[in-house]
Amino acid sequence: MIREKERTDLMRQYADLFEIDANLDRLVKRIELLSYVNPLNIEKEKHRFFASKYSDDPEFNYPKLKFDPYKLHRLFFSQRLERIDDDEIRKLYQEIIYFYANMVQCIETVGQSRKFYYNSLGIYGTPTEKDVQNAKFILHYEDEAPSSDMEKIFSPEEARDYFEDFAQQYDFPLNIRFSTNIAADAMVSNISQTMLIKKNTTFSKNQLLTLANHEIGVHLVTTFNGMHQPLKIFANGFPKNVETQEGLAVFSEYMSDALTLKRLKELAYRVLASDSLIKGYTFSDTFDLIHNQYKLNRSEAFSITLRAHRGGGFTKDRLYLSGLRKVYKRYAKGQNMDHLLTGKVSIDYEDQIRYLQSLGLAEDITYHNLAFARKLSNNATLDFILNNLK
Repeated sequence: MIREKERTDLMRQYADLFEIDANLDRLVKRIELLSYVNPLNIEKEKHRFFASKYSDDPEFNYPKLKFDPYKLHRLFFSQRLERIDDDEIRKLYQEIIYFYANMVQCIETVGQSRKFYYNSLGIYGTPTEKDVQNAKFILHYEDEAPSSDMEKIFSPEEARDYFEDFAQQYDFPLNIRFSTNIAADAMVSNISQTMLIKKNTTFSKNQLLTLANHEIGVHLVTTFNGMHQPLKIFANGFPKNVETQEGLAVFSEYMSDALTLKRLKELAYRVLASDSLIKGYTFSDTFDLIHNQYKLNRSEAFSITLRAHRGGGFTKDRLYLSGLRKVYKRYAKGQNMDHLLTGKVSIDYEDQIRYLQSLGLAEDITYHNLAFARKLSNNATLDFILNNLK
């Protein structure tokens, strides 16, 4: 960790940069997209959709905005980047501002159908034809034999206890709270450094291992690594960081031997659900594709469809599989992952991270991913699949 005197010297040398970075930190704290895009009435609308025999599309309600989008936009673009003398750093912060301004537009239009969808595309993009081919390649494999590890028998309270025990391997605090308004069974809130557990669900033994290595082993590791960096943008997030961060998180599942073919298929279904948006599919159309054509059970099909259609069309989920492919290819080449764990960063910005480190404006990681070091992966089928993704 950087010493106080070194930090003071850096802040004096790069005073304008640190002032802008701190300003952006205050602004970004107000715009965590996932806190706005998760519907408030999931269970009610799920029941109504099933009761209608999958014909009446859900009508989701969303949290109200807690900021003025126009004023926030103005504050982002009022930053005097010309005061940053270093061309490379100035360009990085220009891209950061454009990225977060796009995020504001996205949040402003949550629930506004195609308007939100097109704003979502600006942040997360849409599946490529190669992504869709990879998804279909995975889905042609036969399901694994049933296992007791896949039985959902653990309560949210038991899940909390499991995650607390798991986190003792890491030297950072684990804050946990329950929620009924999240699409996933568990997720990390980066801004509050909190792990959220879905209250009305149950967990399997494999799922607990998967979530622990995904959410704690990567998402919280990069959260706390980012908080130890001199620049706050490492904690808040570089542009286009989701693909890298989710790729690392699923790779952590793989390296801990938690990743299953069933889980890989889930990521493939998400790609197809995201791809259905650009084709104009309604909620019931996407559900029909996943449930009736691909024969996934209705509860899991609803969850995948919900994740894709929330907000009006949310393509974030298509990045898990492509992110895993990129991280796995990197691993296969023997490349180090440490730069990607320095915070909420992207593979695309690795050169900039190295440059910031050379100036003392970024540091080596404080926390490591334990699964990466232990390398417990032992699944020949998954190895073959991952080696053959295009």
